[in-house]
Amino acid sequence: MVTWDAKHAQEHGGDAPPTSAASFRNLCRSSPWKWQSLRFEYTETPGSGPPATDMVRAWLRRPGALRLESADGTLLGSTTGINDSRDGLYISATRKSWLLPAHLVTPVYDDGGLVRRRPEAAYGEPSFGNGRFAAALDPVELAGNAPVPLEFPNANAVEVLEPVQEVTHEGRTALETVVSPNPGYRPLDSATPLCGPGRTRIRVDAGTGVCVAAEPLDGGGQLPGHRIRILAVDEYMLDDLFVAQPMNLTDVREHIPWPLRPNPA
Repeated sequence: MVTWDAKHAQEHGGDAPPTSAASFRNLCRSSPWKWQSLRFEYTETPGSGPPATDMVRAWLRRPGALRLESADGTLLGSTTGINDSRDGLYISATRKSWLLPAHLVTPVYDDGGLVRRRPEAAYGEPSFGNGRFAAALDPVELAGNAPVPLEFPNANAVEVLEPVQEVTHEGRTALETVVSPNPGYRPLDSATPLCGPGRTRIRVDAGTGVCVAAEPLDGGGQLPGHRIRILAVDEYMLDDLFVAQPMNLTDVREHIPWPLRPNPA
């Protein structure tokens, strides 16, 4: 028999174990404070071909810098406005334009160092193709910004249907469980939610808070999912990765020719 105190700990944190439903939800809220740059491989499922065809390699540096390559190294896209002036944004004087990036504000943490309550901040990840790419990098849609009151059943964004387990995903520790959407579930992109109708197996990387796998268990294999392989976290990334034209400085070790003009006299 589960007591009220045990149920409260499982749902809201406190002394909840690392594999509780509360810890899983807090991990889903934690991505903005766990990393600043990420190098990874991203594959959507069901794909139109083998993984090598559908997979893209990504370099992401917060906020907003993204480079994408195909499996054969072809450049698919890169952000080019990372150094643009923001004068027009601030002149608009909207409240949102003055919000700080998430890593500059402090959330409420639980005893395990995961985010229990997210503050108001400038959230948002670069997108590719559809909203699933950005949602996977910060899967807060699976948990909401803060815990819900215990007395309201099915008030969480998604319902945790199976015990949360610690698993290994591509050599890294992750938390895995099966979830289903509640009426209050609000995905970042309604066309490509992380948790589709029915049951979805979700895997969240313990070190970054990124949703590294979403596998729909219903729908006959036709519902979309994804898989991420994390290659490096907080790796130093130069601006050259994210601009159309590299800004390499002159290598002074090489001979620089100085063409001479003929004397007009």
